[in-house]
This record gives sequence, C-alpha cells and structure tokens, in this order.
Amino acid sequence: MSQLGFEPKTSYREVKGITIRLEALGSDWKGISGIIPSCITTLPFLRHLDLVGNQISGEIPADIGKLSQLAVINLADNKLTGTIPRSIANLTSLMHLDLRNNMISGIIPQNIGRLRMLSRALLSGNQISGQIPRTISHIYRLSDLDLSLNRISGPIPESLGKMAVLATLNLDGNMISGNLPATLLNSGISILNISKNAIEGGIPDVFGPRSYFMVMDLSYNKLTGPIPKSIASASYVGHLDVSHNHLCGAIPAGSWFDHLEESSFTYNDCLCGKPLRSC
Repeated sequence: MSQLGFEPKTSYREVKGITIRLEALGSDWKGISGIIPSCITTLPFLRHLDLVGNQISGEIPADIGKLSQLAVINLADNKLTGTIPRSIANLTSLMHLDLRNNMISGIIPQNIGRLRMLSRALLSGNQISGQIPRTISHIYRLSDLDLSLNRISGPIPESLGKMAVLATLNLDGNMISGNLPATLLNSGISILNISKNAIEGGIPDVFGPRSYFMVMDLSYNKLTGPIPKSIASASYVGHLDVSHNHLCGAIPAGSWFDHLEESSFTYNDCLCGKPLRSC
C-alpha cells in the first residue's frame, strides 16, 4: 500500500518555457494510505481532487480554501477524521463535494452558503453534529443534499423547501426534531427521506400539483394526526413510507395508494383503510 505524498514544486514550473499545470489529482489512485499533506494547497491550478475509496486518514487540510480553482472534491470512503474546514467556503468554483463514509465530526460550517456553484453536497455516514445551517439555502444551484447517517439535531430549516433546484434531500438516520416543514411537501423535491429521526407534529396538508415524489420516506418518527387528503392531488407519489409513527385515521383514497404495500403504513396508532383493515 503506497503512502500519499506530493512535492509542491511539481504543481507549477517551467521547462524550456513550457508551463506545467497540475489540474487533476487521484481519479484512478487506489490502495493509498497516509494523510493528505498540507503542501497540496500549493497546487494553484488544481480542479479535481478525487481520492475516493482509499485508506486515507488524518484531517482535510485547514487551508484547503486556497485552491481557488477546485471544482470537485471526492474523498468518500476513506478514514478521514477532524472537521470540515471553514476555509472550504472560499472554494467558490466548487461544484461537487463528496465526503461520504468517513469519520468526520463537528458542525457544518455556517459559511457554507458561500459555495454558490455547488450542485451536490454528499456528507452522509460521518459523525457530523449540530444543526443544519440555514445558509445552505443560499446555494441556489444545489440539487442533491445528503446529510444522512450523522448526528445532526435541531429542526429542518423551512428555507430548504424554497430552493429552486433542490431535487434530492436525504436527512435519514439523524436526531432531527421539530415539525415537518410544509415547504418540503409542495416544492421541487422529488426524493425526500427524513426517516429515523424525532420529527413530531402532523403532516402538513399542503400537497398539490407541484408535489412530485419518486420517494417520500417519513418512517420511524413521531408524527401524529391523519395522512392529509390533499396528498391525492399530488402529481405523482411513487414510494411512500409513513410506518412507525403515531398516525391515525383513514388512509386517503387515490391512485397513488393502489400500488403501496401494507408495510408502508404499519406500526401507527390507528390508521385504517386500504391496504390496511377497513375503517
């Protein structure tokens, strides 16, 4: 297994008048261990940092924000520890951030909203704590936000449901509390997974033609009250799971429910109607 290491002078030099610019690092590198050396921040033209699926340990360099041209960071499936550096918000060209399945802890930096070009933020499978920063909603190009399987607490910001292009929101497997924001149910989000949290209160009765869900998983929470009748007016509901809550009342009739199995509604207080027992 090779060790990860770089010589800063290889990033930019002149050989007989020819400028050498290192713009990508990693991609097909496998079997790498060791830490990410701080000298990586001396590669001013680096655009792609892709070291996915290795044995890299240690922390993300604190001054990674110096890499002003960086568009892709993929450090998923390693053994990284420490926190997400605040300087990451200086990467104003960053479009893809993937830190999944590491051991990163601490909070999501409040200044993350400065990443205006970011389209995917994949941070699942870590030990991230604290609340979801409201500033995330300032990232107007963000289409995929995955914070699942962490230790995030507090409420879901209502502003997430007002984001123009957010289509996938995975928050499952955290310690999120508070009510389910109505904005999430009548937005452009088509994959919504907030299962295995501590969300309480009722399911807002706000479904309409803008509601188009390939997946809506609200299971394993503390939701109460009925399933709103307005869900029948949604444009599409593919997979729906509201099991393991405290819901009660009749399951609304509608074409979206014809294909759903009993397991999508079980372990509630008193739901009834197809596909469960008659009311």
